[in-house]
Amino acid sequence: MNTARISEDSMNSWGTIDIPRVVVTGMGTINPLGLNVEAFWKGLAAGKSAFGLITHFDASNFRVKVDAEVHGFDPTKYMDLKVVDRTSRTIHFAIAAAREAIQSAGLDMSQENAERVGVIISTMTEQGYVIRGWELYQKIGPRRADPLFITKSTASAASMQVGMMLGAKGPNSAVNSLCASGIDAIGTATNFIRLGYADVMIAGGSDASLEPVSLAGLDVMGALSREPDPAKACRPFDLNRNGFVYGEGAGLVVLESCEHARKRGAPILAEIGGVGWSFDAYDATAPAPESEAYAMRTALQNARVKIEEVDYINAHGTSTKLNDACETRALKIVFGERAYKIPISSTKSMIGHIITAAGVIESIAAILIMNKGIIHPTINYETPDPDCDLDYVPNIARPAQVNVCMKNSFGLGGENCCLVLKRISG
Repeated sequence: MNTARISEDSMNSWGTIDIPRVVVTGMGTINPLGLNVEAFWKGLAAGKSAFGLITHFDASNFRVKVDAEVHGFDPTKYMDLKVVDRTSRTIHFAIAAAREAIQSAGLDMSQENAERVGVIISTMTEQGYVIRGWELYQKIGPRRADPLFITKSTASAASMQVGMMLGAKGPNSAVNSLCASGIDAIGTATNFIRLGYADVMIAGGSDASLEPVSLAGLDVMGALSREPDPAKACRPFDLNRNGFVYGEGAGLVVLESCEHARKRGAPILAEIGGVGWSFDAYDATAPAPESEAYAMRTALQNARVKIEEVDYINAHGTSTKLNDACETRALKIVFGERAYKIPISSTKSMIGHIITAAGVIESIAAILIMNKGIIHPTINYETPDPDCDLDYVPNIARPAQVNVCMKNSFGLGGENCCLVLKRISG
């Protein structure tokens, strides 16, 4: 059993705490660029846009016309029809991504202690399901209510379903910090392992909240791009950016203690170096660069990484006027002049903003970058913005050796989470 061990010196002073190293051994994703990790990477490396006109519902009355949908997804390829009928699209995405992640990690539950394998998945409740439940109640009355309404609509529904699918009996929960949720889930799962509660955690996010009510609310807020041409709708850090593109999908990773992974001969894709959290405590929509910088610094300190060692930054990069400028400012606060020398790119420029799953899907992109030696571009970058004057790897992928990566995620409302990833060594 891997448990946190405190050195003898620390009994009388704040000595070093010997905690397990946590590594990534498997990855899985369903997103607008593809239905698996391989297809996702091909699209990223080619700088391919996954945007199109809205087809999930009638958007004729909406000012927003473009989104990033998952096409060609058949949930019956990943689960029984009975499970499909009893669960939502969010759960379908989560189960599909979990199966790929577990397969790529070579994780055999028959060889694991089920109580030492946990699941933590961030989600957004699909408003359509809640609305339909209310309409059914209004029409038929309380005696015909869905008896599984609570378990279907709860934020932990995806974690429960994936846990049951695996037979994983360890820690099982959900987190939600809006746009920071995916990394929040990874960080929380990492701490479960570091603190000795689990050897293996399946962590990530799944989001199918791309529905009329959500889209309408974000449009009124002014967060979404109203560009009618899908090819030009999302342009992070560009002077003419005008909002993000709403997306859907899921990303899950298998995390293990390094000792456990090596003992079973698992593929090790990256190490979770450190995680940092912060909260703006400032505004419901406007970000605070100083608070974002604090989360970055905390992640670097937790990872014991110096700013000179960071080779690449996967940005939050939403393509909104305020967020991109604030993230750029926060990077300058943390890295100073070195900020100009670090390549930065936005995965959202190709797949849009997948809200609670964004951070983990983008972390998968960052891990692929580390292992492939190619930094994917920020596409649609045409006109430099004086307030966003760093190296955003515009339009064309770039060969590079990346040993240390920082991944930023900043939630709407001020919840920030940053992750430091390392190429495994030692």
